[in-house]
Amino acid sequence: MLLSEAKILIIDDDVDVLSAAKLLLKRHAKLVDIEKNPQKLPFLVTNNDYNLILLDMNFTRDVNSGREGFHWLDRILDINPKTKVIMITAYGDIEMAIRAIKAGATDFVLKPWENDKLLNTIEAALQSGASLLAATGTANEEKTKEDSKKGKPSADTIIASSDSMKQVLHTSERVAATDANVLVLGENGTGKTQLAKHIHQHSKRADKPFVTVDLGALSETLFESELFGHVKGAFTDAKEDRAGRFEEAKGGTIFLDEIGNLTLPLQAKLLTVIQERRVTRVGSNKPIPLDVRLICATNMNIEKMVEEKVFRQDLLYRINTIELDLPPLRERQEDIAVLADFYLKQFSKKYNRPVTDISSALIKKMQQYNWPGNIRELQHAIERAVILSQEKTLQPDDLFLKSSGGQASTATGFDLEDMEKTLIVKAMKRFNGNITDAARELGLSRAALYRRMEKYGL
Repeated sequence: MLLSEAKILIIDDDVDVLSAAKLLLKRHAKLVDIEKNPQKLPFLVTNNDYNLILLDMNFTRDVNSGREGFHWLDRILDINPKTKVIMITAYGDIEMAIRAIKAGATDFVLKPWENDKLLNTIEAALQSGASLLAATGTANEEKTKEDSKKGKPSADTIIASSDSMKQVLHTSERVAATDANVLVLGENGTGKTQLAKHIHQHSKRADKPFVTVDLGALSETLFESELFGHVKGAFTDAKEDRAGRFEEAKGGTIFLDEIGNLTLPLQAKLLTVIQERRVTRVGSNKPIPLDVRLICATNMNIEKMVEEKVFRQDLLYRINTIELDLPPLRERQEDIAVLADFYLKQFSKKYNRPVTDISSALIKKMQQYNWPGNIRELQHAIERAVILSQEKTLQPDDLFLKSSGGQASTATGFDLEDMEKTLIVKAMKRFNGNITDAARELGLSRAALYRRMEKYGL
């Protein structure tokens, strides 16, 4: 598609960014809409046929983790998987870029951008097919569905050799055969979503939808519309009837993540739906019967929240017929080596890297580490190490871990920027200054390598 024929939406909480982008793009594109509030994205995407969306990764509530951006990227692709999405951020690094593309984004740009480069990126996105990583992800999702029907292990299979995790899995598989509501507890990154999928895949509902809702990312104003749906004309942006997430999960499982973040008024609304097993769309008075399996999760001390009267006890009774508590990675050291090996093989194949093994010294280092980010941190650490390592066996210096002060460090005491600079210098020497070869070896684009070389004065 030509840029001159494209309909573009720009979502950013910075009005200056919105104004500058619209001023540039309106001279080249057929239509350019801007919006400061990401909460309006579902309605905009549903009611407009955008070819491309420029989406900020970081909004005011979530300063620089990219969490909100990834949430809204998922919602866009849920509504229209064909929409091209370019993520924009002022906090660019290789991990964020990889995660964005892996999650389905077409490309990734840093702000402030150069106008010509932004236009080139948009034109390339419009003319390209789905990104390789996004296509791979779609294929994997289809394979997961097919494998779950056949009883085969999928990409979401939980890997565990520790007694504590084996017990959790044993209980979860017994529970899966019933329709009992399940509450999954555990720190961030312990695998609560994977356990919920595991229960779904071992249930009688495995061939039906598994719908995930991140309650922590929903505002109070969108809660009812998102979960319960709405009818045309229910409010200003409601241009057509829309089913909520509960209806989308018909016959399957709905997973409500971060349920501890709900305010008391929203807890009351959710409790009513769970008790009555029916939902009423916003703007309608016609109840719709529900046939869903409910799994909830939180990283909060929900019993203490009940004592402090910030979480309803009657709602807790409804959602935790069965309670599963995921142990943190530091309490299941037996699993660290097998998880690291699993991710090593996964990412070596995904990024076509020649890394095949993990040294015993690195295994020891990982087992001595506290893993505050749990499995998610281990996964990202191995992914980054596979991308940046120039050897077949990962060594202690290849892994970026957090020190007790929370800053990234390595066994040699380098901080993250020192290590990245060192890796770039090594790659440039290895390829005699050839930017293309060095960038390919580092897993970076030429533009990204240039930016880093300028940053480090190389």
